[in-house]
Amino acid sequence: MNIHEYQGKKLLKKYGVAVPRGEVASTPEEAETIARDLGGGVVVKAQIHAGGRGKGGGIKLAKDPVEANKAASEILGMTLVTHQTGPKGRLVKKVLIEEASDIANELYLSVVLDRASGRPTIMASTEGGMDIEEVAAKTPEKLIKIQIDPAIGVWPSTARRVAFGLGLEGDQVKEGTKFITNLYKFYDEMDCSLVEINPLVQTKDGRIFALDAKVNFDDNALFRHKDVVEMRDTDEEDPLEVEASKFDLNYIKLDGEVACMVNGAGLAMATMDIIKLAGSSPANFLDVGGGANREMVENAFRILMDDDDVKAVFINIFGGILRCDVLAEGVVEAVKTVNVGVPIIIRMEGTNVEKGREILERSGLDFTVGNGMADSAEKVVAALKR
Repeated sequence: MNIHEYQGKKLLKKYGVAVPRGEVASTPEEAETIARDLGGGVVVKAQIHAGGRGKGGGIKLAKDPVEANKAASEILGMTLVTHQTGPKGRLVKKVLIEEASDIANELYLSVVLDRASGRPTIMASTEGGMDIEEVAAKTPEKLIKIQIDPAIGVWPSTARRVAFGLGLEGDQVKEGTKFITNLYKFYDEMDCSLVEINPLVQTKDGRIFALDAKVNFDDNALFRHKDVVEMRDTDEEDPLEVEASKFDLNYIKLDGEVACMVNGAGLAMATMDIIKLAGSSPANFLDVGGGANREMVENAFRILMDDDDVKAVFINIFGGILRCDVLAEGVVEAVKTVNVGVPIIIRMEGTNVEKGREILERSGLDFTVGNGMADSAEKVVAALKR
């Protein structure tokens, strides 16, 4: 789960992570009032779940409250398009009004889960304000990566090592060490999957604080953080993904044309790969899970059909906990209630597979049953061509 920048900064502040003074506004008048309270120049920042806001016109400087009003009126209500929003962009409903900073240097700092090692990893660089992927590709020697043993946490020596690697000197080393330690504590205790500060800024008067904040949480741990759940902004999420979450379905919208319904994450990844290999592209990732029942299958199918980009459906099920006959009953009921105008290819193996195939045959509906994954993927592509 993602949250907005202003929400992330409020949480970080509770952990002693230094952030600029600021408040969120929903109208130009509110922006003007906040700017007046901050007393001086401010930055007006669009609040959407995407990076690249500045390049898209979503961040503006204002030297006084009147200019803050004008900047907010230009940003609020705009459809902001960045490299992370896609061509459709995101509607801006809120802006963050922050005190302007006299920046001397921009740095990068994050804590992220390294899935290869299964450990939290601190990443830091003197090249702040840039995409970390670009830094890693062009100047890898400027990227610091330190894996953390979650049973021990961040030792003071580790935090100082990062601070020195960022080029901090004098009193800023102490301040930076505290910043890094508190940031990791926030990441650990709040069950985050990513906390990214880009940029982490040094001001000309010697301060260090988070100018931006990107915070992602582990969905599986949200039951421990009811206050975080309340921060969810479904307007920033794909409507189909929001709908799928209501039924505990693992669904991610993609940009292809073949809808996939699979049980098991590994099989789902393999299904998407074989669709690409056969010459098409997946429209989604959908794992209905091993314990899915007929109702979940019906809901999953309905969500697939609500995607206008879908031109065919590939159902790939290995019957274990989810028996093939249960799947077949769910698909038949779904097709009877949902307007389906695309070909459906089904590959089933495992528990009660013969019974499942019999249910499909007796339904009188137009299904194509594949013989194995490769054959089924080829049938999907052939159906698309027809």
